[in-house]
Amino acid sequence: MLKPGADIVLSIVIPVFNEEDNINHLIDRLESVLRPMDVQYEIILVNDGSRDKTWERIKAAASVNKNLKGVCLCRNFGHQHALLAGLHSACGKAVISMDGDLQHPPEMIPALFDAWKDGYKIVNTYREDVEVTGFFKRITSKYFYKFFSSMTNVPMAAGSSDFRLIDRAVIASLAEFRDVDLFLRGAINWIGYPTIVIPFKAEKRFTGESKYNLKKMMKFAVGAIVSFSVKPLMLAALVGAITSSLAFLEILYVLIQFFRGATVAGWTSIVAIMSFLFGVLFLILGIIGVYLSRIHQALQGRPQFIIADYVNFDSRLPGSE
Repeated sequence: MLKPGADIVLSIVIPVFNEEDNINHLIDRLESVLRPMDVQYEIILVNDGSRDKTWERIKAAASVNKNLKGVCLCRNFGHQHALLAGLHSACGKAVISMDGDLQHPPEMIPALFDAWKDGYKIVNTYREDVEVTGFFKRITSKYFYKFFSSMTNVPMAAGSSDFRLIDRAVIASLAEFRDVDLFLRGAINWIGYPTIVIPFKAEKRFTGESKYNLKKMMKFAVGAIVSFSVKPLMLAALVGAITSSLAFLEILYVLIQFFRGATVAGWTSIVAIMSFLFGVLFLILGIIGVYLSRIHQALQGRPQFIIADYVNFDSRLPGSE
């Protein structure tokens, strides 16, 4: 248990969304690992606008466990923003983030903590999850991180996750970020503090199903790329220049043929060329539109999360104003 006024060394931050059946087992697993470590700690569960009894379960558990703290967002802000709310709320000198479905094994916590004590400010992990993850997700994850690394110059290994430990100095740096599409995995790697990567074997979900469907994964991927790279814009400009050059050459060819008197009716070729050029044009406009939408959202300056309630905190939380 926490002593009055004692400095917290280790914080565990876990965003949860509709995880009512996992809460008690998650806390038991965490406590069984953290108690023997002989370190002052806190567990922060961030309720990301759950529609079930997740928040009620958190409050009930916190009423008998003062190591457990709860943060309740007023609606679903998304996993990354919920995670950020937890990081801003944490008091520990070292902060571990993980998922609430128990696919991130709490038994890995001592290894992450030992790496931090060895001087690493960032202790990342990567999944070895062949047995618990489907073929489609493994392949898309592998090639997404390759594509992300090439587009952003921020190296990320396949199997990267939000199961990591970061130092208090890293959280201070994250506070300077104002990204609309928050991608903490990229942001933390971009900061560049001394880093080590530790493998772990992902476990099966304790109960329930994954909240990340294909639509959410696509939105997550697009947001990550747009937040860290302008290469899509440069690529759009390059494609536009190439197609414009081809169109100009086509015009020259048509004029030469006209003056040679060799022109014939060519409705099919004209329609094909026009369709191709308009397709490229709308693709470029779409890419520009994505970036403009992010600029619009950034200029609105809305908070990244809003806290509606919290338990076992002595004062108002950062970011809840």
